[in-house]
Amino acid sequence: MAEAVDEVAEQVKAEKPFGSKAPEFIKARRTLHLSWQVGVFIVGLAVVVAGIIMLPLPGPGWVVIFGGMAIWATEFVWAQLVLRWTKRKVTEAAQRALDPRVRRRNIILTSIALVIVGALGGIYLWKFGIQMPWKINDQ
Repeated sequence: MAEAVDEVAEQVKAEKPFGSKAPEFIKARRTLHLSWQVGVFIVGLAVVVAGIIMLPLPGPGWVVIFGGMAIWATEFVWAQLVLRWTKRKVTEAAQRALDPRVRRRNIILTSIALVIVGALGGIYLWKFGIQMPWKINDQ
């Protein structure tokens, strides 16, 4: 676990500084830069809203939401902070999931669940048999 903390600390040091990623000629003019920020905010908002709509519907909702956050992170410091925090948490979770003890526990729990589902399916088939929802003999 200490290795994971060291890796995360190194990643934090290697991260780019906060701030706008707009081209210099846009940042040089206040009105143009403000218009640029409004445009980035609207595009990011549209992507985040599309991701939120995809959460209950078919589609990669969370991926699209984080894509919208990445769009916002090109211009806004608060989005950069949220994105860095999210990346850190995902990295830590992935490292914990690769721990041999956790993997062994997950495999054991999955095996137990499969045995239970198989047993319940066998009991159902023994009690009710296989019945088709349509009558093939009548056609």
